[in-house]
Amino acid sequence: EVHLVESGGGLVQPGGSLRLSCAASGFTYSYYAMSWVRQAPAKGLEWVSTIRDDGSSTRYADSVKGRFTISRDNAKNMLFLQMNSLKPEDTAVYYCRANYGSITTWGQGTQVTVSS
Repeated sequence: EVHLVESGGGLVQPGGSLRLSCAASGFTYSYYAMSWVRQAPAKGLEWVSTIRDDGSSTRYADSVKGRFTISRDNAKNMLFLQMNSLKPEDTAVYYCRANYGSITTWGQGTQVTVSS
């Protein structure tokens, strides 16, 4: 059974940092491009970042570029998002997403709240 489980969310002050993790199981992780997508309160889904299956290429939304870093460990089936210089507008539920061709799998999400 395919599983994506996010962790690492929480409450942080503006300017602070968090590192999100996503543990994958039940599929050949190294075949899949992986992404982080977020949803702020009362708003739609917003794509944050994507990393290629082999980790050789990354892309970021303009809103997080220079502050967030996506990475992966294919030996451990893990995806990460290092978030620095956090802003209140980064408050959202963060989801990891796996893509392989037409196959898309989502995790259950982890809440990130940036507030003083």
